[in-house]
Amino acid sequence: MTRQILRGGLPLPLLLAAAACANVPLADSRQDAEAKRFEQPARDNGALYVYRSGYMGLARPIDVSLAGGVTAQLASNTFVRLEGPPGPVELSCRIGDQQGGQQITIGSGQTRYVEVSMKVGLMMPGCVMTEVSPDQGQSSIRNARRVNSNGQ
Repeated sequence: MTRQILRGGLPLPLLLAAAACANVPLADSRQDAEAKRFEQPARDNGALYVYRSGYMGLARPIDVSLAGGVTAQLASNTFVRLEGPPGPVELSCRIGDQQGGQQITIGSGQTRYVEVSMKVGLMMPGCVMTEVSPDQGQSSIRNARRVNSNGQ
């Protein structure tokens, strides 16, 4: 009898985990496919991909602020792509009261990739932003969905 109870209870945690996944506004399939072509930006612009991979903190999105007041929420396996004038770009991420960030410089015609991830904290989780190689960034983005950003 105990086995029947355990077998019947196994799907419940999986259902709860699926229901708790963070909902973020996704771009349409055309915009998603277009961004995954990784086309070079115009000569007088640069491009930036910011993505979140993995399943840590699955139910909680990470708020990301980018150049020019652009914001986005990144759930697990999502990304945002921005294109604009070259120069230094301030990036920040926030989970609750915990914040992280960095500055990167993007040159004309250049594309950069930044991974946002959760980090374990004493009281609350935090976030960290790390620039990665084009190969690593493109590999993760191919398995992700593009989100809509605000302010672009």
